[in-house]
Amino acid sequence: MTSAPGFDAIQAARRRISGSVRRTPVLVSEALDEELGAALYFKCENLQRAGAFKARGAFNAVLSLSPQQASRGVVTHSSGNHGAALALAARSRGIPAYVVAPRTTPQSKQQNMRRYGAQLQLCEPTLAARQERAEQIVAATGATLIHPYDNAEVMAGQGTVALELLEQVPDLNVIVCPIGGGGLISGTAVAAQGLDARMAILGAEPAGADDALRSRTAGVITAVAQPSSLADGLLATIAPSTFEVIRTRVAAVGTVTEAQIVAAMRRVWDELRILIEPSSAVPVAALLNGSLEVAGRRVGVILTGGNVDLQRLPWDATA
Repeated sequence: MTSAPGFDAIQAARRRISGSVRRTPVLVSEALDEELGAALYFKCENLQRAGAFKARGAFNAVLSLSPQQASRGVVTHSSGNHGAALALAARSRGIPAYVVAPRTTPQSKQQNMRRYGAQLQLCEPTLAARQERAEQIVAATGATLIHPYDNAEVMAGQGTVALELLEQVPDLNVIVCPIGGGGLISGTAVAAQGLDARMAILGAEPAGADDALRSRTAGVITAVAQPSSLADGLLATIAPSTFEVIRTRVAAVGTVTEAQIVAAMRRVWDELRILIEPSSAVPVAALLNGSLEVAGRRVGVILTGGNVDLQRLPWDATA
C-alpha cells in the first residue's frame, strides 16, 4: 500500500530533479489583494516544463528508477498533464513511455503527450478503463507503472513546489491548491508543514467532482459517481494514501461552480496576464467565491498548469 512521503523524501526529490525542472516565478496582484483583504502570491507552475507542476513528480519517479527498471520503460494513465510530463521525463533517460488517456482528453493535451514522445492509447473515460488498459501494458512490456498521484515518488516531487515557494516567499501562513487525485496537496502539506507546522493547507475542487470534500465529511473515501467539470485534471478520485493526508493535514476544502472557474481564468488573465487551464483556476475561484476564507493572511496559491486549447477557450460557454 502506498504511503505519503516524509519530509526527507521531498528534500531528496528537490535535489534529484533540480537540473530537470524550472524554478517557476511568483506573481502578485494588488487588485486581488485589496479585494480579498489578503496578500496573495501566485506560484506559476503553468510555466513549468510540459506546462504543469506534474513535471516535478514525473521526473522524480523516473529518475528514481534503477537502470534495469528504466530499460523496460514506464506506463501511466492520465487526463493529460501527467502523461506529457512522464513522457518528457522518460525521454530524458531514453526509455519508452506508454500513456493511457480517456478518449475525451482535449486534443491540445493529446498533442502535448505525443509531442514529448508518449506512446498514447485512448480508452473509455472511466477510471476502471484507464487502470485496466495500463495493467495490460505492464503485463505485456514489463514497464513500471507510475501512477499519476498514488505514488510516493510522484507525491514527493509535487511537494517540491511548496519548498520552492517558501524559499521565494518565506513568511506565508497559508497555501492553497486544487485537489484531483490528491498528489499535489499531499506533497504540499508534508513539505510546507515540515518547514512550519503551523502552515494552513487549503484545497479546492469543482462542485461536480467534490470527492475530497465528501470524503472528509463522511470520514471514508466517497467517490462521485460521474464526476464532471471543465477542470478535466481534477476528475480523479482520491486514493487512500492521499486521503489520509487530506484528512489529517488539510484545514478546509472549498468548492466552485463551472461559471466561477471560467470567471477565475479570465480574472487571472486580466490581473496577471497569464493564461491558466481550468484546473489551475479552481483555487482562485474558491478564494473569490468565499468558500475559502483568507482575509488578513499571507497566501500562496499554486497555479498548477497552463495547457489550454486556444481554439476552445470557454469564455462564451458560461458567460
